[in-house]
Amino acid sequence: MNTQTPLPPGSLRQIVPSEAELNTIATILHEAAGIVIAPGKTSMVQSRLAKRLRALQLNDYASYIALVRSSEGIAERREMISALTTNVTHFFREKHHFDTLRTNALPPLIARARAGGRVRIWSAGSSNGQEAYTIAMVLAELAPDFDRLDIRILASDIDPMMIARGRSGIYPETAIEPIPTDLQRKYFSACDAGAEVIAPLRKLVSFKELNLHNPWPMSGKFDVIFCRNVVIYFDPPAQAKLWQRFENQLAPGGWLFLGHSERITPVPGSQLTSAGVTTYRLPESGPKSGDTTWP
Repeated sequence: MNTQTPLPPGSLRQIVPSEAELNTIATILHEAAGIVIAPGKTSMVQSRLAKRLRALQLNDYASYIALVRSSEGIAERREMISALTTNVTHFFREKHHFDTLRTNALPPLIARARAGGRVRIWSAGSSNGQEAYTIAMVLAELAPDFDRLDIRILASDIDPMMIARGRSGIYPETAIEPIPTDLQRKYFSACDAGAEVIAPLRKLVSFKELNLHNPWPMSGKFDVIFCRNVVIYFDPPAQAKLWQRFENQLAPGGWLFLGHSERITPVPGSQLTSAGVTTYRLPESGPKSGDTTWP
């Protein structure tokens, strides 16, 4: 039990992590999630972890570090990762990717699904689900019968709060402004908190908490993987490892979409080739996607 005297409201803002404490927090974050805290981020760490120290009634960062390093601190370690993870997203972000999805990637996949095959799409690092639901809207426009086809979208993120928001499918009205008006009318309904994704579209997307740095529980292959503006927070060795893991998780002919500042450096043995702006693809050969399932 914590026996420290709680700090007066607001005084926690005056506590600044030392350089050694900041380095330790950065090490824990990197080991747990592969994320790198860039130099000069003391104020960011302080501001984001202040609420956690206040909630736990801890007076200093040393006590907090001791907690997240302990076996009793597993839950708080997840809270720390959530607090230090940057969640920036919006519907139809980097529109050129969805144009490629609409014109090149999805039509043959939909044809396969209508012939009795399966299609699996993964939005990795999906934040609060706006990317996954954008994919779903593009798909629904091409295949109004999507609910009768074996097509599924997996949306994963390391932050359980983001997963919960995505699963709810509820967004403020300002969040849906980038969506064309006709699609807003078709795929959202008004609610007290703003706008809610319609039930058929929500059923198309499964939300799961997943740390990309850890082993992945999915079996089978994905036909399309979106992982945009996530890997920029990893160091180069972690990035290279993740690119290889994504390639291994792609079905033949599969598509990989990255963020605007992310590039894959060619390595021996890789079959990924450029297929557009921050877009990569495997050659069409071998069996199609198999039994892709997730818990």
